[in-house]
Amino acid sequence: MNIEQARFNMIEQQIRPWDVLDPGVLSLLAVVKREDFVPPAYKALAFVDTQVPLPGGQSMLEPKVEARLLQELAVHKHESVLEVGAGSGYMAALLGHKARQVVTMEINAELAAFARANLERAGAMNVSVRHADGSRGLADEGPFDVILLSGSVADVPPQLLAQLKVGGRLAAIVGQLPIMRATLVTRSSDHDFASVELFDTVAPRLSGFDEPTRFTF
Repeated sequence: MNIEQARFNMIEQQIRPWDVLDPGVLSLLAVVKREDFVPPAYKALAFVDTQVPLPGGQSMLEPKVEARLLQELAVHKHESVLEVGAGSGYMAALLGHKARQVVTMEINAELAAFARANLERAGAMNVSVRHADGSRGLADEGPFDVILLSGSVADVPPQLLAQLKVGGRLAAIVGQLPIMRATLVTRSSDHDFASVELFDTVAPRLSGFDEPTRFTF
């Protein structure tokens, strides 16, 4: 496989047609080597328009979904970022190029170690991996300019929204199968939040988050 050609095709045929037009995001996708964050058994899927399996029932999201979320969050160099669901570390590496500092939380010990090794090898000096339940965030280290939930949840917990700075943005994939929507929440004041639905997609559940009560009859 010609890796650089495959990378070019991913950007031009999958990502750009998904309304990812920010030149900074597109150039970053050419710089951060996605293939270095894919488990060895799935290297052939590094640039394919599909979710790549990870340990613990998790997945790397499709490249176009990762890119679109990165674009919509519009991270700046002075900002601090919290990611919940480190996965392979790829999204944290992308965020690290855009932000001042990134903390990524991973509840699965094997994944946390995998992400940490990948990020160290990639030289992501401003990204740290925490093996911990991210559903409650990191209140002691917040507030954050940007929070990304790299997976799906039934609802965004209020304790995570509380860790956003005013003007901060949170992105998550919200809902229940078969309907989930990538959603961007912006904190407009101490007490007010504005929410915009970005696109329909589906993603594996993040561990540790509450599910709605199911009634049985």
